[in-house]
Amino acid sequence: MLEDQALISFKVNAMPSRRVFLQLVPAAGAVLVVTGARAQTQAPMVDEKDPQAAALGYVADAKRVDKAKFPKYAPPQHCAVCQLYQAPATAPTGPCAIFGGKQVAGPGWCSAYVPKPA
Repeated sequence: MLEDQALISFKVNAMPSRRVFLQLVPAAGAVLVVTGARAQTQAPMVDEKDPQAAALGYVADAKRVDKAKFPKYAPPQHCAVCQLYQAPATAPTGPCAIFGGKQVAGPGWCSAYVPKPA
């Protein structure tokens, strides 16, 4: 009986075998893939009526910029060619650093526009 308890104690405290380790690795990888996919879900679009967006004069289409209110605007300025746009220039939408990673329209514009370096 004492030997059985010692054997159970040894098995509980023993390091897992290589087989157990190799079974756990794919499961851990699957968990990482699932949590990574959730983290990469698309952020919501910026609403033009959002207070921050309105203050910056954000519009989803640069053709609608109020040039009297924002004389800094000059074609062909738009989000897709802005340094703060965090997606390829060919993407229709992408996250913007000014709006906390929310999605903006590629053809959009706001007064925080900074041209990408050449």
